[in-house]
Amino acid sequence: MKTKNQFRSILLPALLMLCMASCKTKQADFASPELEMNSKRSDVHAADAANFKVIGYVPSWAGEVSQIQFSKLTHINYAFILPTNSGGFQALENPSKLQALVSAAHASNVKVLVSVGGWNDGNDSAFEAFAANSGGRTTFTNNVVNLVNQYGLDGIDIDWEYPDNGSSANNYSLLMQQLSTAMHNMGKLLTAAVVSYNGASIQNNVFGYVDFLNIMAYDESGANHSTYNLAVQSLNYWKGRGLPASKANLGVPFYGRSANEYVDYKTILSRGGSANSDSFSGIGYNGIPTIKQKTNLAFDQGGGIMIWELSQDATGGNSLLTAINQVVVSRTGNPGTPIPIGSTVTLKGFNSKYVSGENGLQAMTCNRTTASPIETFTVLDAGGGKIALRSKGKFVSSENGNSAMTCSKTTMGDSEKFDWVANPDGTVSFRGNNGKFVSSENGTQAMTCNRTTAAGWEAFGINK
Repeated sequence: MKTKNQFRSILLPALLMLCMASCKTKQADFASPELEMNSKRSDVHAADAANFKVIGYVPSWAGEVSQIQFSKLTHINYAFILPTNSGGFQALENPSKLQALVSAAHASNVKVLVSVGGWNDGNDSAFEAFAANSGGRTTFTNNVVNLVNQYGLDGIDIDWEYPDNGSSANNYSLLMQQLSTAMHNMGKLLTAAVVSYNGASIQNNVFGYVDFLNIMAYDESGANHSTYNLAVQSLNYWKGRGLPASKANLGVPFYGRSANEYVDYKTILSRGGSANSDSFSGIGYNGIPTIKQKTNLAFDQGGGIMIWELSQDATGGNSLLTAINQVVVSRTGNPGTPIPIGSTVTLKGFNSKYVSGENGLQAMTCNRTTASPIETFTVLDAGGGKIALRSKGKFVSSENGNSAMTCSKTTMGDSEKFDWVANPDGTVSFRGNNGKFVSSENGTQAMTCNRTTAAGWEAFGINK
């Protein structure tokens, strides 16, 4: 990550570039890898709406809470609070902004974490100091717990950039283990920002401690600092080491860089750059097509996308966050629209008729003009981001696509679990455990779960 000092150094570009080069030093100290170019979707897992994460960093020094597009985010990381050598914290900058952020985000079902650290003139020396002994790690952990409680946070994000190999790496692992226990005992999240590749100092045991990692796939040298190839390489590197895809969030930049400056995306456009390009006047950045391509990559190969940082975005049709959201909606539905777990709903098909569970006595249909109790369903959490539908005490079953659907199962198995896929027009599609979509069959025959794509007959209005 970057800090305010780097972005405020507009009048000192040479110093700025020196600082940023230092920020990448520990990555460059490792041997350069061969570029892994395999972007084939060989391990496609197509993250669903309930699990795909859209994480935006919000700096304390830039942007207004009122400008944040909360409906297009799942998590926000407030940057930064800096540690001290003893395991305490320096004063949190702009605490009123954090308070307003937490309030507004929670009202939109968006989680808020505070990021500790961030590259700031080498403040990782504080991490090195307190993490070197158990007392310092305990002090820091206790201070994190107090911070989370004080501001009503949903967790903590560790931006130690970066531990060294050897004892430093061991201390990092011990710290993350202790934080993991503390956060998870509170029902809170533990995350961390990591280098794009060659991150051997982040030991594999850390993968089990964190809820997810934010992979900083940007800030390579020069204008080509965040290419699609780097995104592929970064995901391949961390997953190749054993990080589960669901914990791998691909980082993207909302800024560009040249040989002598760092420039906000919105500033690039104001100078005449195009939202549909990746280069302008020697500045390399990610325009809308590349951002969309990376978001699709994150769906297919990872668990989410991370943004540094939201205040650098443009507005309206040029917004990169909007571009990300358009992919999210097309793939799985808007992450800001919560699934109505625990609610009782009606489902209306393309033919304007209601879905009926038929009281479990025969195959399900979509041909009722009014909704009685057997045309209502309770939405249940089936685990793993999936839902189940229950009517009159029985579960809806896809029958794995082998026969017409029923609502007659007394227990919930795999065939009774579905992905809730929100569509841009406000309707919902249901994808069965067989990877196929539920179809109303337009009310002309019993419902099935055997469609490979979702169109009109595979879309349902909720409570209409």
